[in-house]
This record gives sequence, structure tokens and C-alpha cells, in this order.
Amino acid sequence: MSDRLFIFDTTLRDGEQVPGCQLNTVEKIQVAKQLELLGVDVIEAGFPISSPGDFNSVIEISKAVTWPTICALTRAVQKDIDVAADALKYAKHKRIHTGIGTSDEHIKYKFNSNREEIIERAVAAVKYAKKYVEDVEFYAEDAGRTENEYLARVIEAVVKAGATVVNIPDTTGYCLPSEYGEKIKYLMEHVDGIHNAVISTHCHNDLGMATANTMAGVLNGARQVEVTINGIGERAGNTSLEEVAMILKCHKHIGIDTNINTQKIYPTSRMVSSLMNMPVQPNKAIVGRNAFAHSSGIHQDGVLKNVQTYEIIDPHDVGIDDNSIVLTARSGRAALKNRLHVLGVNLDQEKLDKVYENFLKLADKKKDINDDDILVLAGADRTQNHRIKLDYLQVTSGVGVHSVASLGLDISGEKFEACASGNGPVDAAIKALKKIINRQMTLKEFTIQAISKGSDDMGKVHMQVEYDNHIYYGFGANTDIIAASVEAYIDCINKFKL
Repeated sequence: MSDRLFIFDTTLRDGEQVPGCQLNTVEKIQVAKQLELLGVDVIEAGFPISSPGDFNSVIEISKAVTWPTICALTRAVQKDIDVAADALKYAKHKRIHTGIGTSDEHIKYKFNSNREEIIERAVAAVKYAKKYVEDVEFYAEDAGRTENEYLARVIEAVVKAGATVVNIPDTTGYCLPSEYGEKIKYLMEHVDGIHNAVISTHCHNDLGMATANTMAGVLNGARQVEVTINGIGERAGNTSLEEVAMILKCHKHIGIDTNINTQKIYPTSRMVSSLMNMPVQPNKAIVGRNAFAHSSGIHQDGVLKNVQTYEIIDPHDVGIDDNSIVLTARSGRAALKNRLHVLGVNLDQEKLDKVYENFLKLADKKKDINDDDILVLAGADRTQNHRIKLDYLQVTSGVGVHSVASLGLDISGEKFEACASGNGPVDAAIKALKKIINRQMTLKEFTIQAISKGSDDMGKVHMQVEYDNHIYYGFGANTDIIAASVEAYIDCINKFKL
């Protein structure tokens, strides 16, 4: 049994399926390069047939990175596989990831088929993909709810057809760790020729057991794990890359190694969070803001005496540097550029100048600039080409009085102004905005996140707005939370198909 665990990162495919987290091709390349620095073995770059954007992203990522395998997802459909092979033409190391549902629920309700026909389609897909690439991964969708004996038949058939990796997804996050571990063990013991392929885990977090299930799979013979940065993914998310990597680093007695440079974990986490506008919950394991915070007096006393009393991970091991250069209004471009580089962001001179200009404005408003502030600033230029921009905003509010807001918009170079009162400053500002943008739209979700605990801190606002029966996602960041809210709403409107 190999003691090497392959890390398959699907942040750019499964992770990007989270509503509101879509990246453009330039941003995907930025993440892919950071994943290469992090040391992942396989980057699942997209689902090429799903959209021209995904197709182009797989092509460009293939050109941008060198040593990781680039993987493209398909269904067990020949056209999907043709398109995936075309998208992978520039990849130095390429893999096609094809598959089909194997649970009775999928076979009956999704495919209106039967078990024998599913095996035939699985084998046909692997053989067809094998015409294009040597490295073919097969996924048995909803394997978590698939009866073990039948699953073993499917896996044996696709391995004989040439699959080099067999993915056993707990698609719905249903399994208990003991059940999932037993499933992997059953396949190891009952699939003829299983030594010719690598068993992979792909676990979802619907019941909060994704990492536990993944580790149960690894301990029973799986040697590839499919993970995402920060555990992002559809519904409750996927297994977190950082959790698996640090579990194995902390539990060296397991005797399984990865290629992950753990000191790149924190900057990678922050990059993905910033680019995808997806906040990391403060108590998130490994990368959350509170992961190394101690508020209990007993804990603080113990940590001061010896950090090992309550910390099993050295923060430096995941890239958290307590001695980082503090950025202030007196910091120069070189300090800003260096910090951005540490965080995995490399800008050309023109973009750096723009970010530095905004950095100085922010530094005049608050004492210290933290990493999240910097990443927000680095991603702010995405709004430069928006058709609708906030020109100015003035709000009057207080206790016992109605809030009144007046604002100005620049719409394709033309100026518009409006004024409105509301139940609070944000409500007033959005009502004024709606007077100018005369459309029937409804605010569905409104989330505010303060990056740290200072009263002068940058606030992030995430919004969902419904327009014409579609949901649009927006993001804003500002030291003024009312301005951030308006910017998030405008970000949504700029995505409308007006």
C-alpha cells in the first residue's frame, strides 16, 4: 500500500458551482497558479461542455500551469468527452474525469435505466475517453448510497476497461464515517484488479462529516482525496484541503504523506475567499480567524506557559506569520507589492499603481491594513468596467428621525441623482437607488461581514437580488457599511440582462 496521498483539488469546478462564486478566466488562472505553488497533484479545471467560459478556462489553465495534472469533467456521453479532450489539448499532463450515477435512486429516477445498462454505459465512456488520454478517472455518482456488491461490479468493469482512478463520491453527504470506510475496504478486498487503479474519495459536507468520511476512506486504502480550499462547494460544501493536509501532518503515525506545502495554506485560503467573495467562517478549522485565538483565561494561561498546551498546530506551519510587515499610510509600493506576493497575488505595474492609490485612501481611514483588506483592494478593479457606478452617497440618520439618503449614479457616462427616506440608512440608500434603476427587483439576502474587530474596519457586504425570475449575486467592500451595501446592490444590477 502506497504511503503517498494524491491531492485532487476541485475548487475551480465543484467549488465554483457555489452560487455567486463564479470566477472569470483571469481569476481562475490566478487560483490555479496558487494551487500549483501549494503543491496539489491534480487541478479539476472545469466542466468544458457546460459553457464556453468553462471550456476556455480549461484551455488557459492548461497553458498556465506546468506540473499538476489538469482534469476536465464529463458525463458518460461521447460529445462531453470529445469537448473535454479538445479543451485539454495544451495540458502537459491531462486527465478526463467521466462517470455516471450508480445508486438505485439515480438509476431509476435520473436515468430510467437498470443496473446492467449502467455498467455498459460506464465501460463505454471509459473506453471512449481512453482513446484521447491515458489517464482516465471514473466517478460512480452517489456511490455513498450505492449497494456495495453492485458498486464493486461497476468498479471492476471500469478498471478492466482502463480507468486509472476510480472515484467513490458520497455525493449527498449521507454516509457515516464507519460506513464510508467499510465501503472503501470492501472495494479493496472484492474488486479484481483494484491494484491497477487508485481509489479516490469525494465527500460532501451535508451532515458535517466530509473530512471524517474522507479520512475513513484514506485509512481503508483510498490514495486520492478530492477536496476544495476552505471546503467550499455545492450546498454545505466539500472536504477541506487544509483539514486533510493538517490531519496527516499532525498524525505522523498514520504514515501517509502529501505534496502540500502547508505554509501556503493560509494565503491560498485568503486568495480564494477574496476572489470568490466567500467569507471564511471565523471558527473554521485551520484557516478561520479564530482558529488560533484563545479567549478563555485557562487557555490563555496555558498557551503563555507553553503553546502546546492548547495548540496542536504551529500557526507558521499553515502560513500565518505573526511577524508580518504592518502596512500603514506610510508604507510604500514595495511593501504592498511584497505583501500581495506573500498572499499569492502578483500584479503588473499599472494594476499595482491603482491598488496602491486605493490602499492610501483606505490607510487614511484606518490604522492598520490587514491581509483581507489588501485582497479586497486587489480585487476591486473588477468593477472598473461596470456600466453602472456609484458617483456619490450622502445619508442622514439618527435616533428618532427618518433616515434620508441622496445618491448619484454614473450610468455609461450619464449622471443621475435621487433622494429617498427609509427605515434605516441602508433602506433609504437602496430606495434612492431603485428610483434611478426603475426595475422590479427584490432583495433576497443581505449579509454583512466585518473582517476584524476594529470600528474602523473594512466591511464586506454580500447580496442576492431577484430580477426577472433570476437571482443575481453582488459584493461590496468599504469602511462605510452603507456605501458597501449600495455597492453590493449595484454589483447585482450590473449583472442584470437589461
